[in-house]
Amino acid sequence: MKYAGAAYLIYLGIRTLRSGDAATLDPSRERISLRRVFGQGVLVNLLNPKTALFFLAFLPQFVEPARGYATLQIFELGVLFALMGWVSDSIWATIAGTFGTRLRGNARLRGAQRKVSGGVLIALGLASAFSGARAK
Repeated sequence: MKYAGAAYLIYLGIRTLRSGDAATLDPSRERISLRRVFGQGVLVNLLNPKTALFFLAFLPQFVEPARGYATLQIFELGVLFALMGWVSDSIWATIAGTFGTRLRGNARLRGAQRKVSGGVLIALGLASAFSGARAK
């Protein structure tokens, strides 16, 4: 399985290096509405068991029973966490959108990105293939 994964990474890297600029900017690609993207993101987060485990393991240590209802405190901490995540993610999305527009407009940067991405995929595939426990 390890070698199959390594071979797949190398294949993806070679395919990325060989793809031309037209592959990254295909105007015939179907556009997805922002509402649908947002809905998919919400659904993924709601159905992600790691999120629930995080809240169950992390938030109770900050609850003080002497300050009132524990359920209300956990709810408040959860809402605060969600708001902080929303603010930070919004900032990152704004920055990424701004730079993404500039990057898409520069063919030279797109070519460099394609080469770096392909090279990294090949390097990861090779590292996966040659890594592992060695006999002593």
